[in-house]
Amino acid sequence: MHAITIPDPGGPEALVWDEVPDPVPGEGEVLIEVAASAVNRADLLQRQGFYDPPPGASLYPGLECSGRVAEIGPGVAGWSVGDEVCALLSGGGYAEKVVVPAGQLLPVPSGLDLRQAAALPEVTCTVWSNVFMIAHLRPGETLLVHGGSGGIGTMAIQLAKAVGAKVAVTAGTEEKLEQCAALGADILINYREQDFVEEVRAATDGRGADVILDNMGAKYLDRNVRVLAVNGRLAIIGLQGGIKGELNIGALLAKRAAISATSLRARPQEEKTAIVAAVREHVWPLIGGGHVRPVVDREIPMDDAATAHRVLEESGHVGKVLLVVP
Repeated sequence: MHAITIPDPGGPEALVWDEVPDPVPGEGEVLIEVAASAVNRADLLQRQGFYDPPPGASLYPGLECSGRVAEIGPGVAGWSVGDEVCALLSGGGYAEKVVVPAGQLLPVPSGLDLRQAAALPEVTCTVWSNVFMIAHLRPGETLLVHGGSGGIGTMAIQLAKAVGAKVAVTAGTEEKLEQCAALGADILINYREQDFVEEVRAATDGRGADVILDNMGAKYLDRNVRVLAVNGRLAIIGLQGGIKGELNIGALLAKRAAISATSLRARPQEEKTAIVAAVREHVWPLIGGGHVRPVVDREIPMDDAATAHRVLEESGHVGKVLLVVP
């Protein structure tokens, strides 16, 4: 088969479409013939040599894919060759074939084509696990989403609105904010021109955000704590703004607030299986019913993954960038 390899870490040009051995499914695994994968910022870090795959995972980038089941490994039940699926991966999505534990498979939701489904696994599992399973967002509460126009953000807006929450978002252009509003965002904040602490407080009568989904890390830590409501929950899922920040523990105590920080890729298989099962139970009916949809910015041939990485680095996209098998 062919896959995107990284012979030497570096810029987008480090991604090479090369011939490699076919993967073979083991106990509890299935082999997927890939139709599409999606680009995540973790892939950019891996390309640069900063984010190695967990032990035992494929060395090729790609944390999600869609395709058809091509082979069933020993001990797998409930799936058949030819099933159209999407999957949460620890790596290997930038390829014509990939092996995945059966517990990380999801059926393609009704109403979506096979390629579109590649935009779902990573974002739905990230948002559901952090915003709902850990931070327990409830109807009537306010969710603040940093980077509201990205893949994670566009899904977070829709899921929060679907459960009856109010949503505030930050984004860098008015055009991106308009697209967030079209998905249901209530409070629109241009982080280049406005202070999100002031804007969220003003829009919530001084209460603040009950839950924050943060992809920035250190840069926003102090302001995130300041804008949290009493009993608020800050969920950190990214470090685009650095890894070391100063935390005012007194402010955290005064608000009886909590901070969680998680990554999805390195979680044990049993945790990923539980998250995927929860997503299938709670999110898939919303997608099938047309209440939630993946937002796809563009499709790019997988052998031109370098272009897709440049798109993400330039941050001109809204939603997900897909890589389709040529």
